[in-house]
Amino acid sequence: MNKSTFRLAESGITLDKLNRREFLIGSAALAGSIALAACSPSPAGTTNTNTTGDKKYTIVFIAGVQGVPFYNMVKKGVENMAKPEGTTVLYDAPVNWDPNLQTQLVNAYIAKKVDAIIISPTDNQVMVAPLKNANDKGILVVTVDTFLGTGDYATGPVTFPLAYIGSDNVKGGRIAGEALIKSIGGSGKVYLQNNAPGASTAVQRSQGFRDAIAATNGAVTLVGENFDGGDIAKATAQTSAILQAHPDIVGIFGATAFSAEGAAAAVKNAHKSGVIKVAHFDSSQQSIIDLRNGIVDLVIGQKPLDMGSISADYILKTLNGSGKDLPKHVATDFIVIDKNNVDTPEAQSAIYQ
Repeated sequence: MNKSTFRLAESGITLDKLNRREFLIGSAALAGSIALAACSPSPAGTTNTNTTGDKKYTIVFIAGVQGVPFYNMVKKGVENMAKPEGTTVLYDAPVNWDPNLQTQLVNAYIAKKVDAIIISPTDNQVMVAPLKNANDKGILVVTVDTFLGTGDYATGPVTFPLAYIGSDNVKGGRIAGEALIKSIGGSGKVYLQNNAPGASTAVQRSQGFRDAIAATNGAVTLVGENFDGGDIAKATAQTSAILQAHPDIVGIFGATAFSAEGAAAAVKNAHKSGVIKVAHFDSSQQSIIDLRNGIVDLVIGQKPLDMGSISADYILKTLNGSGKDLPKHVATDFIVIDKNNVDTPEAQSAIYQ
């Protein structure tokens, strides 16, 4: 969600505690210190770099799967940036985490001749061809949260997307692993409930989590990893089976919201809430309810609102000709939420609405 994998953030810029407005206002200043982020200045006499004149554009955001609060926040970020410019924002998602279903949606919006596609690819290889087809037909492509190829759109095998806007998920997996390891006292058996093996976020979060485990020099061991494809019921069943096979597990990392909800349900059904520590990736409202109720112990929050607004900003800048030399990757940051800081302003601002 290969230790030889490059650090994506090194080829882009990182948003730590910057909010969307601060990013946009500060983009010119950042350009002076980060060569890759050298954005062109606004045309003389204008105050908004996204001014599109008489031309009205259409952007579609295609999420990875329906019903995920994280994607609702990305959509809100896109709308917040694009709608004031008179841009039409469409939203769609497959009913399941399935690249074949997502390809059908991409093809449908190619036929509708949208101006840009913002997408969370469900597979970093399978989705290359349909999105390359969109690009070849003059449709701008920005990937958000997940990516194509290696995600290095500057020098990697896939370079046609305008940008990848998303978290450094290796870092996110490592943060989750370190927090979970601390919560279990630094030793014991842990389990990883994940999404899909072809999803870049799943691969990277798994890598980061495994890196954190490796740093314990054997004190913590991983008993297994399963993939639920975004199906909570399947995640619950898989975790239940692992708990029966390994009753001495002390920690579980749910690498997506649905994976974590399923894992937490299995722990609750086994009457081991609080005994088995559960780290929940993505700060949905349900995750916070479960945190307050002691069903999960840690929540790793991302910044999807930033992802959406930056993606739309990139597209509008490019469409109106002011988006020169934009960085190919912008890495947004994380926050670890637990019972001690859940009511702080920073934690509350990271909860998906």
